[in-house]
Amino acid sequence: MPVFQYEALDSQGVGIKDEIEALSQKEAISKIRNMGYFPTKVREHGAGRKAAEKTSAKPKPRRGAGGKVKVKLVTQFARQLSTLQDAGLPILRSLRILQEQQKSGTFKRVIGYVADDIEGGATLSEALGRFPRCFDRLLVNMVAAGETGGVLDLILSRVADFMEKNQKLKSRVKSAMVYPLVVLSAAFAILLMLMWKVIPTFTTVLSDMTEGAKLPALTQVVFGMSDWIAYQYGWAILIGAPFGIVFILKIIRRFRTGRLVLDSIKLKLPVIGSLSGKVAVTRWTRTLGTLIGAGVPILDAINTSRETAGNEVYANMLGKVHNSIRQGDTFAGPLRQSKTVDLIIANMVSVGEETGDLDKMLLKVADNFDEQVDVMVGSLMSLLEPIMIIVLGLVTMTIVLSIFLPMIKVITTLSSGN
Repeated sequence: MPVFQYEALDSQGVGIKDEIEALSQKEAISKIRNMGYFPTKVREHGAGRKAAEKTSAKPKPRRGAGGKVKVKLVTQFARQLSTLQDAGLPILRSLRILQEQQKSGTFKRVIGYVADDIEGGATLSEALGRFPRCFDRLLVNMVAAGETGGVLDLILSRVADFMEKNQKLKSRVKSAMVYPLVVLSAAFAILLMLMWKVIPTFTTVLSDMTEGAKLPALTQVVFGMSDWIAYQYGWAILIGAPFGIVFILKIIRRFRTGRLVLDSIKLKLPVIGSLSGKVAVTRWTRTLGTLIGAGVPILDAINTSRETAGNEVYANMLGKVHNSIRQGDTFAGPLRQSKTVDLIIANMVSVGEETGDLDKMLLKVADNFDEQVDVMVGSLMSLLEPIMIIVLGLVTMTIVLSIFLPMIKVITTLSSGN
């Protein structure tokens, strides 16, 4: 009869390691539970990793359990789980505690399923990996490294720190865009109403006043736009155009070539391109530094970092670096040859490789560029306000002049006639 090695927890949460005879892993788990234990790992004696995974007690993926969860909830989960692990609580009990604390919803169910999988013999990283929409590859890889090194509490704390910093970065960039978007949207709506409802009334009045005389060129342009908006469904085109552009861009970004082209164009734009590049560098350097510091192999770490860069140009660069390292090259060499990143980054990576502190150097690069993003966002906000005021002022002046120029012409003609 096959012999199974198992690790389990008793009713007091004390760990137990032993062996048991059973015909199958399912029967072994049943016997262990009948003894009053909660199995955390069950493997057939002498079986390799593949055999163990094939006979794993964890259930098949559940439908409807892997919905999207807010990053804030996942960050809190990692932080709280780290605290409970540092306090010495067993992983299964920690998960049950966190499950009870959650409000009813997708994430509560997911934590419950993760706990069930661990109770059935899966590792934490394996259980988390079954819900990619909740727990990304970065979190799963780091948890796996923490399990291997026996420092799960420390790794979970690092994950939480990383996710918090990443969210702050996203929030800063988004907040920088909210103000101008709100102002421009309000201005667009007001101008659209003016061109749609107000200007057409002046068209008839001014035509009667000038008695068919030719209107000034500026007035003709403004009145022509007003006519197009009010009577030729121009308003529908102007309102629908932004949504259409966003829809087309989303379709293009589904393809790798499309993403590469769009991101290349974005990086070449003034101000916005520099900001996008710094944000991308901050993301992939912080991700890579965190993963390497957690003990994840550098090739696996680079693959995960590619997904978090948020820019296909940098993801493509990291892919080339990955291939070069696999062929025996250093990290700094292909990074310097790519000419995608600043020379200072390649030099700091080179120093990190020489001193054995690559993870610390990458995190320093991330912190440095994070500060630069803060400065750029602040400068951009300072520039946007006067630019928007000037643009709106010019548009308003153009509309006012288009109305008053014909009136001034009529008054001048009447005065000269008298």
